[in-house]
Amino acid sequence: MMDQNWEKFLTPYNQAVEELKIKLKGIRKEYSRSNMHVPIEFVTGRVKPVNSIIGKAALRNISFENLETEMQDIAGLRIMCQFVEDIHEVVSLLRNRKDMKIIEERDYITNKKESGYRSYHVVFEYPVQLIHGEKRILVEIQVRTLAMNFWATIEHSLNYKYQGEFPDDINVRLKRAAEAAFQLDEEMSQIREEIQEAQHLFSHNKRTAINKAPENNDFV
Repeated sequence: MMDQNWEKFLTPYNQAVEELKIKLKGIRKEYSRSNMHVPIEFVTGRVKPVNSIIGKAALRNISFENLETEMQDIAGLRIMCQFVEDIHEVVSLLRNRKDMKIIEERDYITNKKESGYRSYHVVFEYPVQLIHGEKRILVEIQVRTLAMNFWATIEHSLNYKYQGEFPDDINVRLKRAAEAAFQLDEEMSQIREEIQEAQHLFSHNKRTAINKAPENNDFV
């Protein structure tokens, strides 16, 4: 597998990630311009590094020829939300898009993983336009709250140190932290309307201040 032309293989995945980041950020701007609550806080994306692809393929006995169909997260994006309710709205938006054919959904919020991990995964087929025609590839989007993302980022970092075999005390603390993060999301949901009202007021006052600012005519 090391001798494969990885640059050529990954070209459509890189293109898909860049296109989808632009589209998802565009959705965020559209909500903002409409003075509506913005369910998308921010978007990140990446193409899985070659060494990670090789390692995962070896672990799951996936041949290079079958990577496109058997490895769903070569192209991956994350959508961060403020509230759990936003996750459901974002997933609904994804379901209604005409440029995505959803293949699988995994709800790790309702059904958390044993580790405490929570997130909503959507795997879909996405068409990329290349010079030799259209190519449809698999893309995975993970939708989660900021609190879920904080926990997942820490857990992922610890995975590198312990190779997935956490000491018992670390395991217990991670599970406690996962529940604490979930409780934070629950509490924020209880005061969601007040938070959104405050954010709307802040944005309105900011726009008003900008519009009232005197023009600078000293430009030469």
